[in-house]
Amino acid sequence: MENTPEITNRFKETILNRTWVANTNYKQQLAGLDWKTATTPINNLNTIAILAQHIDYYINGINNVFKGGTLDIKDKYSFDFPPINSQQEWETFLSKFWNDTKLFAFFIEQMPDEKLDEIFVDAKYGTYKKNIEAMIEHSYYHLGQIVLIKKLITEIN
Repeated sequence: MENTPEITNRFKETILNRTWVANTNYKQQLAGLDWKTATTPINNLNTIAILAQHIDYYINGINNVFKGGTLDIKDKYSFDFPPINSQQEWETFLSKFWNDTKLFAFFIEQMPDEKLDEIFVDAKYGTYKKNIEAMIEHSYYHLGQIVLIKKLITEIN
């Protein structure tokens, strides 16, 4: 069985630090990125900003459960965000994203290993471990999209 510090490190690697699996992470891709690039549409693809907000939406929703709250996130709302219209708004979002990520990692790290095998909210959602691993996989999926969209934008400019 994987213990919580190992899962915590795997999660943090996708967003904040290290590059073992994808040779990059969200922080490397987004820190220093200007808001115009982050919000540039390419055909019918989601923007970099929308993809990052989408991941933060799920992290924040799971954090609410970790805090003892309810699971309120819904797939149908997971891409609905107000537009980012300035560098300040983009930087504010990024700060929130990094903080939400750190909180998520903190909750996992503090979790006893036995909790990983407990039901997450409802049996239909599986265990805590399944949901944490799904968040890692989901994050990598959209990280790949962000990398490709960034390359497409660079080629256009």
